[in-house]
Amino acid sequence: MAELLLEINSEEIPARMQARAAEDLHKLVSDGLAKNGITFEAARSYVTPRRLVLVIEGLPLAGPDVSEEKRGPRVGSPAQAMDGFLKSTGMAVDQLEQRDTGKGVFYFAVINRKGRPTDAVLKEVIEETMAGFPWPKSMRWGSNSVRWVRPVQSILCLLDGAVVPVSFGPVAAGDLTAGHRFLAPETFRVKDFADYLAKLRHAKVMLDPVERRHAILSGAESLAAAEGLTLKADDGLLAEVTGLVEWPVPLIGSIDDSFMDVPAEVLITSMRSHQKYFSLLKADGTLAPRFVVISNMEALDGGKAVVAGNQRVLRARLSDAKFFWDTDRKHSLQSRLGKLDERLFYAKLGTLADKVIRIQNLVGAMPFLELEAKTHALVAATLCKADLSAEMVGEFPELQGIMGRYYALNDGLPPEVANAIAEHYSPLGPNDSCPTALVSVAVSLADKIDSLVGFFAINEKPTGSKDPFALRRAALGVIRLVVENGLRLPLLGIFATARKSYEGLEGDGDGADLLSFFADRLTVALKEKGVRHDLINAIFSLGGEDDLVRLLARVEALGAFLASDDGANLLVAYRRAANIVRIEEKKDGKPVDGWPDIQLLHQDEEKALEFALRDVDQAVKNALATEDFAAAMAALATLRRPLDAFFDKVTVNADEPALRVNRLRLLALIVSAMGRLADFSKVEG
Repeated sequence: MAELLLEINSEEIPARMQARAAEDLHKLVSDGLAKNGITFEAARSYVTPRRLVLVIEGLPLAGPDVSEEKRGPRVGSPAQAMDGFLKSTGMAVDQLEQRDTGKGVFYFAVINRKGRPTDAVLKEVIEETMAGFPWPKSMRWGSNSVRWVRPVQSILCLLDGAVVPVSFGPVAAGDLTAGHRFLAPETFRVKDFADYLAKLRHAKVMLDPVERRHAILSGAESLAAAEGLTLKADDGLLAEVTGLVEWPVPLIGSIDDSFMDVPAEVLITSMRSHQKYFSLLKADGTLAPRFVVISNMEALDGGKAVVAGNQRVLRARLSDAKFFWDTDRKHSLQSRLGKLDERLFYAKLGTLADKVIRIQNLVGAMPFLELEAKTHALVAATLCKADLSAEMVGEFPELQGIMGRYYALNDGLPPEVANAIAEHYSPLGPNDSCPTALVSVAVSLADKIDSLVGFFAINEKPTGSKDPFALRRAALGVIRLVVENGLRLPLLGIFATARKSYEGLEGDGDGADLLSFFADRLTVALKEKGVRHDLINAIFSLGGEDDLVRLLARVEALGAFLASDDGANLLVAYRRAANIVRIEEKKDGKPVDGWPDIQLLHQDEEKALEFALRDVDQAVKNALATEDFAAAMAALATLRRPLDAFFDKVTVNADEPALRVNRLRLLALIVSAMGRLADFSKVEG
């Protein structure tokens, strides 16, 4: 069995494209081999900033013989049909077989192909892979017609130590590669993957991204620990820097003290966005005047010149940030409100100034706010978008809200208002913290609900995988804000309030479509926590349940009920009762309704069931009135034994019409009583 080693060496591949490119190379070549009937034992792909590598082990030197069978036209078909079939198979009529298929006699072509040499298949597959490689962006270079993410420098392609003659534009494969661009640019020959890996490491290239990531993280943490500091966690930056260097060398530098009065978020964002530096923290969690830069070079002076150069560049970057910080604080947030009239929120939904008014209206309608909190929330709602015209937010849009908090405090506003401005965009995702202060929660809810109602009103709803306005994220944010803070917020009412601000727009007027959208999002959110989706559907199907806290209490009680023996058995009995009632209603052409006539209850089992239903009916009403759903489910559980006995001893379809109807009414009451708590027809299993 043979080994394939493929390396495509190019100029720097953007870090964001590297992981996907390695996966695509692995899949495309593997699939291409499979189509040709060639199997293998294992395949691995690697990527660095300058090379894509694929290693396949356990390849045969030739593919298997292949026998392919094609059915052709019916015997006696027109010559034109026969000519086309013969051309597609490359065979003559006398080489075809005639078979009776039961639907007529047809021609069949049995094509036997000898297995092709694996190197020939690999050449074909690799060239097709490179020609159609799915880069998000690609380019031509020089006068070449082929495209790649960046100009290809060389191709190394070996099968069992022999060169596979792959070519791509002006580049032909060989057994040569090169090491680190600056530290070891000389070319060297390779025999196999083990030889390649050893020589590449000697040439200052860490091939495995996992190894580079570990070297960066451990090196940075060691530098920080040596100064009594800790590394600020940043998985996104770590992944990006891993894709920028082939030989990572962590170095530590200093931030000038003159910049340390600038907010930490600004310094961190500037260093991260522009320079790809890691921030360091003091023991109390505040930003330290130090940073870690990952060099792609080993310097003779231990990196002193590299650090000095990076500090010089950082000073220029932070000087701009400090200028923005000092300039922005000369203008109050209140003075920036006029600029919101110049910023369009969305063409059909008005300006940001219009959105602020709508947020104010919604905040005023939040039922969980006391007077003082509502006052703070209204101020925060007024100013929450004002920082968008600040110089700092123009430079770093990701600091919107955060800078608003600093400017609000600079204006002397209460901390509750400032924090609400900062937190009204949160939560941005499942890993983002959720606001807990009611002032912040109110403004965040208002902002998200306004967007949801507005875009649904103009029929700009998410479809399939497309969600250009992040409405799914907004809905999940609303769900988290309500559920994690235990808020009793009837959604249909707040949707109606929001909808009043959009009079004249066509679309979802009563919020039902939006509530259904929330049901889908809630199902997704709870599925990750192990909650069954059918239980959520069973509660939502009751209709009108728009209090998420109450809904989840219902779901929890329903889950506990069905997990018990009584609940599971009662579910079976419910289905039997519902099926009987449905079938008989269809047969009679009218619904079964009304309470059963006591005088027609002849058997003890009928009487016991009717008596139990009366008790359960009142118990369920009382429990629902106090939202004690566990007690309501417990009351339902008492129906199990009388219902089992009823089915065991009583014939529902009695010969006497009055008796039959009376017994159907008993079963209809079972369905009705259970239907107050959940639509049990939606429960699976």
